[in-house]
Amino acid sequence: MARDEGARLHIEVVYCARPGHCDLVTLQLTEGGTLLDAVRSSGLMQRHGLDALELRAGIWSRVQPLDTLLRDRDRVEIYRGLQVDPKEARRLRYKSAKGIKST
Repeated sequence: MARDEGARLHIEVVYCARPGHCDLVTLQLTEGGTLLDAVRSSGLMQRHGLDALELRAGIWSRVQPLDTLLRDRDRVEIYRGLQVDPKEARRLRYKSAKGIKST
């Protein structure tokens, strides 16, 4: 079966700059569009001052290479760097909870 030359992909691109604040852009790309194409087309890199060289992104919560081909209805997610090492955060939570219990 031949594919339609004008086939369009309906894509969502999401970036959470901080907890509780999500920026969602819905767009259409031509078939054969990549993860990087979606991120660039969304305008979120410019809006949030993201660096293309340090960009980490994925599809449906799974980190993917930027040249990954997209499928219709994919959700592209741009990931921000961690503010605190998860092990350190757990240690601090444990330490503060321990202090609360002992008083």
